[in-house]
Amino acid sequence: MPGLPSDPSRMDFDRIKALAQDDLERVNQVIRTRLQSDVVLINQLGNHIVGSGGKRLRPILLLIASRALGYRGEAHLLLAAIVEFIHTATLLHDDVVDASELRRGQSTANAIWGNEASVLVGDFLYSRAFEMMVEVDNMRVMEILAHATNTIAKGEVQQLLNCHDPDTTEERYLEVIHNKTAKLFEAAAELAAVVSNAGSAVEKAMAEYGRHLGTAFQLVDDALDYGRNNPALGKNIGDDLAEGKPTLPLIHALRTGNADTRALLRQAILDGGLSRVDAVRDAIESTGSLAYTARRAEEQAILAKQALATIPDSSYRQALHDLAHFSVHRDH
Repeated sequence: MPGLPSDPSRMDFDRIKALAQDDLERVNQVIRTRLQSDVVLINQLGNHIVGSGGKRLRPILLLIASRALGYRGEAHLLLAAIVEFIHTATLLHDDVVDASELRRGQSTANAIWGNEASVLVGDFLYSRAFEMMVEVDNMRVMEILAHATNTIAKGEVQQLLNCHDPDTTEERYLEVIHNKTAKLFEAAAELAAVVSNAGSAVEKAMAEYGRHLGTAFQLVDDALDYGRNNPALGKNIGDDLAEGKPTLPLIHALRTGNADTRALLRQAILDGGLSRVDAVRDAIESTGSLAYTARRAEEQAILAKQALATIPDSSYRQALHDLAHFSVHRDH
């Protein structure tokens, strides 16, 4: 059954995570230490979201990629914590913008402490991440992470502009997820090459791997939003529709459906909300839009695997390969 330990995708991820477990425990200690503040609310809110059961996918990617490239130092631990802080800050801001009340099966920080606190603690995490970047004392690291955070902010604005716009194209949608989601995956993988002194060719290959991995991951997330209710997903099913977000399943259904279907979907995107969610799901299923989204995700996972061709064979390289497989064969 999906979500139970016998689920192959869960088992795959558990094996990947186990390979990075020692490093990840040290990263978690860095996170706990660097979250500490003499402002009680920062401690409470930061610990709530960082400790709320996320996969730690981006830090794990950076840790495993560093080991795959032969790195034996400790700077990758600080970089992994930085990446997680940036990701956490984006979640805090996202949930405020989207008025979300549930994430990872728990109440969002903004639902508990309010929007103002969530935005300000998100800002704290961003600034703390940049303080930590300086400690690495590597201008290339600063360049990658500064560009990544700027690109993510750009993606957030692009997504906001696409909301409630039924004329959003697949190209515009892909640009949003490349900027908003895939960019931090790309940065995490690229940083592993930088800290390992692997050279520009490997840096480029790892950045490509991360970009395709992150894109595949987001495509599957968007498909899962129209699946059956699944506690493992940790979110409200239909959130994207409720927020008027034209993700790929909707965009494809709009492009391929008949006139009645297109009229239904256009109005659903314009209005947002969940009053038409069952009809929208039926339209998405009847047009094969979930299958189309899954194929596009699989294409991205294949490209990610191909980008690993120049990496020496090892259990860590295999874990990166398996991570691409997991990104498209999961239920949460």
